[in-house]
Amino acid sequence: MLANIRTCALKGIDGFEVMTEVDIASGLPTLSVVGLPDAEVKESRDRVTAAVRNSGFDFPLRRITVNLSPAEQRKSGTQFDLPIAVGIIAASGALSNQATQKLKQLLLLGELALDGTLRPCAGVLPMLISVADAKTTAVIPPGNILEGRTSGAQFITPRTLRDLIDWLEGKTTDDAVQIAYVPDEEETAAPLLDFSDVKGQAVAKRALEIAAAGGHNVLMMGLPGTGKSMLAKRFPGILPPLSDAEALEITKIYSVCNLIGKSRRLTQRPFRDPHHTISDVALIGGGSTPKPGEVSLAHNGVLFLDEFAEFSRTTLEVLRQPLENGQVTISRAKETVTYPARFTLIAAMNPCPCGNLGHPQKACTCSPMQINRYRSRISGPLLDRIDLIVQLNPVSYTDWNKMSEGESTEQIRQRVIKAREIQHKRFAGTPTTANAFMTQKQIKEFCRLPEGADRILEAAMRKFGLSARSLDKVLKTARTIADLEGKEHIENAHLMEVLQYRPLDRKGVPDL
Repeated sequence: MLANIRTCALKGIDGFEVMTEVDIASGLPTLSVVGLPDAEVKESRDRVTAAVRNSGFDFPLRRITVNLSPAEQRKSGTQFDLPIAVGIIAASGALSNQATQKLKQLLLLGELALDGTLRPCAGVLPMLISVADAKTTAVIPPGNILEGRTSGAQFITPRTLRDLIDWLEGKTTDDAVQIAYVPDEEETAAPLLDFSDVKGQAVAKRALEIAAAGGHNVLMMGLPGTGKSMLAKRFPGILPPLSDAEALEITKIYSVCNLIGKSRRLTQRPFRDPHHTISDVALIGGGSTPKPGEVSLAHNGVLFLDEFAEFSRTTLEVLRQPLENGQVTISRAKETVTYPARFTLIAAMNPCPCGNLGHPQKACTCSPMQINRYRSRISGPLLDRIDLIVQLNPVSYTDWNKMSEGESTEQIRQRVIKAREIQHKRFAGTPTTANAFMTQKQIKEFCRLPEGADRILEAAMRKFGLSARSLDKVLKTARTIADLEGKEHIENAHLMEVLQYRPLDRKGVPDL
């Protein structure tokens, strides 16, 4: 006999419908799964066999073929356990006509334990969103109920395979496959870190405010203990709140990675700070079955790379595509997937391997060759994609001992929100969300130069060795400074302020 069960699979962070075709024929007892399944799907054979038997059904000792259609798309994940198990039960003739007709209206997702219990699986949110408009009732594990509510799709949540079959046969009521209301828990808030805790470093604070207001990337250079990490950890607090669309997109990525906690939707901007020993695959995403990397987990948030020059050069070079395009495309022999990766890069590094270059009391023990090798890990093309490069000087005792506190995170955040509101109105109806992501056409329209700016930029290009991309970033950043001040047009003072944040564009190595 033949049974067809609807389910879903993932490509990138989007779901697509899959038909699970189960055929039982005469022959030696085997269970084969075809249709480009990966290892997780192939292993479902043993889980399904045990779950069907332990749920009180006879497992057919015949030749069973499971085809996952469309066959040309790779299938991964554990959500195929439930449709395969129900398909085998249906194809063996164990269901009544009433149950078979009812089954045609369902879409099944779920991993099975060996006793037939439904366990949560990854990617339920994007899969349900893909079928939310089809007025289809989905069957999902109770552990994925919050993702089900976020998706807007109709769903039921049986606890076991047996509960689902009994409901199909009409032996139980609808209440048996709908768990009681589970209140959404608030997303765990990060510890409150305030900018007023950071002593001195007014220039660095200003650079981070500009970065938050326009979505610009920042590289902080300075001696150990000057506050680079303190500033970076406080940066998410001055970012504007997430829009509903941004929050949903982030939640879809975390659903694919099975990282959603007990909250219905992620409401805080991500802050990812991978260790410098991370591999390029873990940073950018990929693998034999592509998965999102740290750059995608930081989407609409912050990627903090401490000890920037300690990352391997090959690892850093993979950042060039997401910094430029806001997405990552991973190509494999049988598929190509694209993940969003529009993040703000905050990088921090020492001036040299020992960290003492330029220290007023401690002598640097590094040779010029060591310093050059250390800094050469950060290539010119990568530096070109960083908008603001700021040097942090040692904090004086006077600044450290000041009793008065500086501006708080909330004060800075309010200015950032006002600047972002200006940009939201400016780019309404376009994919652009902040000044840092402006297209060439938008730069020409919104970044018109004031009188005398040509001489400033031409002199800066000769003195600092700026590339055409760097000049575009200067204009974008100047537009952000103008927005922070509520100015309609860019002024020469804005351009001059931006140029002070590009010390590494000077010919030669700067004195730190």
